[in-house]
Amino acid sequence: MEAAVKIENLRLSFHGPQGRVEAVKGVDLKVSAGETVALVGESGCGKTALCRSILRLHAEHAEIESGRIFLCGRDITRLSEREMEKLRGVDAAMVFQDPMTSLNPVFSIGQQIMEPILIHEKVSRREARNRALDLLRAVGIPEPELRFFQYPHHFSGGMRQRTAIAIALACNPRLFIADEPTTALDTENQKQIVELL
Repeated sequence: MEAAVKIENLRLSFHGPQGRVEAVKGVDLKVSAGETVALVGESGCGKTALCRSILRLHAEHAEIESGRIFLCGRDITRLSEREMEKLRGVDAAMVFQDPMTSLNPVFSIGQQIMEPILIHEKVSRREARNRALDLLRAVGIPEPELRFFQYPHHFSGGMRQRTAIAIALACNPRLFIADEPTTALDTENQKQIVELL
C-alpha cells in the first residue's frame, strides 16, 4: 500500500540575519494509510518545521537543502506552487497550534470552511454550506447556524481551534497533520476532537 507520506533524508535550514540555522537534520519517516504517528521532542527541535515542510508551507527564508518528500506518491520537492495548491487540503491538511495563524479575520467562519470544498470539489454553494454546518457540529461548535456567519474574533480560543480543525477536515484529506491541536481545548473537548480525528 502506498504511503500517505514518505520522507527520505530531509535536511531543512532557515536563513536569517544570524546566518544559516539547520532545523531538520536528515530525517527519514513513513506514515501509511490509517496509521497514527506522533513526533515527540523538546521545544525547538524541528517538529513543526518538519510538518510544515510536508505541505511546503515555509516562508522564503526556509530551504530544503536535500532529501525528498513523497506525498501520496508524488515528490513534492519538485512541484510548483500551483501544483502544491491542488494537493493542500485534499492529499494533506494541517492544523496549527495557534488557530489564528490559519483563520482570516475578514471572512466569516462559514466562508472559511466552505472555501476548500468549493475550490477542490464540484459542489454547489448550498451543498458546501451544508457540509460546513455538519463540520461545525462534528467539532462541537454550539448553534452552528448562528456561528456560521460570525468571525474569528467572536470565537473563544478553543472554538477557533475547533474551526481550524473543521477547515482541515473539509475535503477529507488522506494525511492529517496536527501540531498540538488540542492545546487550547478543555478536557471534554479534547476527548471529542481526538475521537473525531
